[in-house]
Amino acid sequence: MAAMLRLYNTLTREKAPFAPIDPSRVRLYACGPTIYDAAHIGNARPIIVFDLLFRLLRHLYGPAHVVYARNVTDVDDKINARAAERGISIRELTDGTLEGFHEDLRALGVLMPEDVNVAGEPPRFVEPRATDHIAEMVALIESLIAAGHAYVAADHVLFDVPSMPDYGALSKRPLDEMEAGARVEVAPYKRSPLDFVLWKPSKPGEPAWRSPAGIAAPGRPGWHIECSAMSWKHLGETFDIHAGGLDLIFPHHENEVAQSRCCFGTPVMANVWLHNGFLQVEGEKMSKSLGNFVTLREVLKDWPGETVRLAMLRTHYRQPIDWTLKGLEESQKSLERWWRACGQAEADDGPDEGFVEALRDDLNTPRAIARLHDLRSEGRHGALAASLTWMGFPWDRYRPVQHLDVSQAVDAVTIASTHRTVVLDLERIEALMEQRHLARAAKDWASSDRLRAELDALGASVKDEKDGTSRWMPK
Repeated sequence: MAAMLRLYNTLTREKAPFAPIDPSRVRLYACGPTIYDAAHIGNARPIIVFDLLFRLLRHLYGPAHVVYARNVTDVDDKINARAAERGISIRELTDGTLEGFHEDLRALGVLMPEDVNVAGEPPRFVEPRATDHIAEMVALIESLIAAGHAYVAADHVLFDVPSMPDYGALSKRPLDEMEAGARVEVAPYKRSPLDFVLWKPSKPGEPAWRSPAGIAAPGRPGWHIECSAMSWKHLGETFDIHAGGLDLIFPHHENEVAQSRCCFGTPVMANVWLHNGFLQVEGEKMSKSLGNFVTLREVLKDWPGETVRLAMLRTHYRQPIDWTLKGLEESQKSLERWWRACGQAEADDGPDEGFVEALRDDLNTPRAIARLHDLRSEGRHGALAASLTWMGFPWDRYRPVQHLDVSQAVDAVTIASTHRTVVLDLERIEALMEQRHLARAAKDWASSDRLRAELDALGASVKDEKDGTSRWMPK
């Protein structure tokens, strides 16, 4: 029997013990990216948070008993517009964007299907693309029409919101408030201003498929029906956990619930709904107009993926997170302290129980991270190494090399890549950084340049900030 896990459920607005429908097949669905452009750091937060949840469920119920579906939206108005803007095919755009996204995720230590799936066994992690599930979408749409929950108008298929008496149960929005918001530019063919598109005709040059319900014009799906179809295909009519960002509660998740419940006649779509909080940059909302819009790729050019991952997990997933340089710096220092403490330690067989206990309380990552600091202070380096690896910071990639002297081993880590292994002498690097700081303060630029070259030779890339400070990271 798995140890108790408690999760905050957006549907009920309370934290309660998690009870899977079938403990031998715990099912988790998370909304993934719309692949029209490079992912920004806000996109990374749910990916990292729900990767941690996937790891925790596998730990509690067994790797063979958890199924995770994280979708990819590859048919969308933004995709069509970006492909036209760049003068390339839609498939070329989505394939290239997805490839870059996967590279970023691997840098962040996020589990991928190839990391967990076992040949000859049912997949435990799937990444469905919307365009591979058109048949399922058409089937759902035609079932909704037959049940009286959808109708055809002007070559569109729309969901009839008033046909569902408890529409809005997830977002808890009053119906009159939703109606007022929906009255802006209401399409004349809608029966109700709240009705939303399940299928629409395609314009010339846009992706198109044979339309449902006998509509002659070829068309394409609406956004919301995509996730209903993909979750149904891979997890069933009702499943355990549906996860995503706070911004998706309405209308996306609310409309998913409406489609799936009305199609299958079920009381819920998912038993538990998890939503991560918003992300700000240095105290301000991230936006291109403010000039603080940061892509994940840009961050990963300056910071190791492990540092970015830890910075994301320092704040509880339901709270807003303020993405700051200071937070990245503190995360980098924490990792360095942990890795140095582990030294030549042999990792325990599994993560520390106190560490796991913190995560069982609604993914309380601040408490779990505090436990990692305690393990270091207590000298429990085997438990620390095992917990770090389990959390996505694999110590075996940073183990001190065997040929170093004992005196050196505590102050050096090995960082492995696909091409080479680099040994970093942290004590020497920190000493040179201090010397360089003094040289820069004295405006001794020749010495500053010489010390930068020495640091570079040691495998440390130095970046000087506008405020006069400097920092380093592994090359």
